[in-house]
Amino acid sequence: MKMPFLCGLAVLSWVVTALASNGSAEAQAYPSKPVRLVVPYAPGGPGDAIVRIVAQHLTEQVGSSFYVENLPGAGGTIGAGTAARAAPDGYTLLMVNQDFIIQPLVKAKVPYDPFESFAPVGLVATAPEMISVHPALPARSMSELFALLQANPGKYSYATPGIGTSPHLACERLFRISRGLDVVHVPFQGGGPAVQSTLAGHTQIIHIIAPAVVNYVKNGTLRALAVADKSHVAQLPDVPTLAEAGVPDHEVAFWTGGLVPAGTPQPVVAFLQAQFVNVMGLPAVRQRLAELGVDPAPGAPDAFARHMRSQTETWRTVVREANIRIE
Repeated sequence: MKMPFLCGLAVLSWVVTALASNGSAEAQAYPSKPVRLVVPYAPGGPGDAIVRIVAQHLTEQVGSSFYVENLPGAGGTIGAGTAARAAPDGYTLLMVNQDFIIQPLVKAKVPYDPFESFAPVGLVATAPEMISVHPALPARSMSELFALLQANPGKYSYATPGIGTSPHLACERLFRISRGLDVVHVPFQGGGPAVQSTLAGHTQIIHIIAPAVVNYVKNGTLRALAVADKSHVAQLPDVPTLAEAGVPDHEVAFWTGGLVPAGTPQPVVAFLQAQFVNVMGLPAVRQRLAELGVDPAPGAPDAFARHMRSQTETWRTVVREANIRIE
């Protein structure tokens, strides 16, 4: 899922004009103190790594400290709720992925509204998800996997980072909703344990962000069957896309982007968005993200808002059809 790459100079020029026309000395002085980037997930995952790269280069570029604060728990809702209650002054950003919009769909109550509690700053990066299996599983293609699952209902399992996460919903759509296959869901507390379970053969299938499994596929401890995106993974060019593998109805990508509490001054939002664009255009950043299997994809706030709303409707349908609910 690629998003248009905006021209950093054009955006920055627009921001300078906006700031100059704004009478607020506070807005023109921004940032005058450290800026907190809240990551509502545990440290160490791909999303956390992306944000830390961005924070480092924002600090170097702007000349003011941008630092990461991990506030994990409850599927990301603890950190998101904390950010929603922060002052709308531009000194707290919430860095989210697709689970941010999924949690309100699967839970009766969360401490934020994805669209009312926040203002979008912009998308930052994307990465495809990939379907991989333990090498002992006798399936070397998606068609062979579907046939194996059809012939053995309830025998095989897939691992996910937890109930109601995007890999869980993606597998429900791919296996149960679209094809009526009986595959056992085994949820874990995070992507790392889910990958380790599949490496050990306790679970046989995993549908997860490609950077989490690329190295295991390279060394043969996992077998990649397909990429759940329109494009190949650069590190694994021989792995087909799902469309090439005969599954044109399934596309899932990890994405991460930034939000600020609702009411944050528009010139501050525009300034931050311009900095995102400039940082994601730096050769050093693009190279580092490429090593992680991540694509820079900065965009405008309105484009990010449309992306989140479109994703919300996509996952809402899956949640309803799979009857997924967390009390």
